[in-house]
Amino acid sequence: MSRAEPATRRSQAERRDEAERRLLEATMAIIAEEGVSAATFEAIGQRAGYSRGLATQHFGSKQGLIDAVVSYLHAQQDRDLQATHVAGMDGLSALQAYVSRFCAFLEFANERKSYFMLLSDAVADARETRALFAQSHERVKTLLAGLIRRGQREGVIRADIDAECSALAIGSQLLGLSMQSLIDPVLDVAPVERAIHTHIARSFAAGAANG
Repeated sequence: MSRAEPATRRSQAERRDEAERRLLEATMAIIAEEGVSAATFEAIGQRAGYSRGLATQHFGSKQGLIDAVVSYLHAQQDRDLQATHVAGMDGLSALQAYVSRFCAFLEFANERKSYFMLLSDAVADARETRALFAQSHERVKTLLAGLIRRGQREGVIRADIDAECSALAIGSQLLGLSMQSLIDPVLDVAPVERAIHTHIARSFAAGAANG
């Protein structure tokens, strides 16, 4: 084995990662601008500067493509949360930080629009991809419930709150805000974000009044 071979393998991996990123970004841009049906492998490959065959090779099928887009956005969210250092926060602060990061995500038009357009398409046509989005939203609920339970153990979130139901309520608020921002592209998200923060502080914080 020559010394050059490991470097060559790393370079190939880097090229593959770069190609996948460009293909996914092209996919999200096409969906955001032209709709889900416009995101053909040929259009994606052309937009990314590659061939249709490369897009097919990477994703295999439309289902595989949608799965890759959702996984990419989740990975992006995980990186954002790590950069915010939520692991070092108490549960209540981490919950508020999640809301802020989600609202910041709404600023990224292609990512936001593509995800929720894919979601709407899956629900409207009763497609099998609904299960993928159900898993995606369950992942978010599990994350939020975990933050709430952490806060309860730390004594900063009320112990009488049902973590699962509360997580679903917060997730539903954010989902509704996302859809509203699609309907109303000039929506000012900032005051809505502040209202959600206020609701969490008044309803969830230890010492807050019941009800």
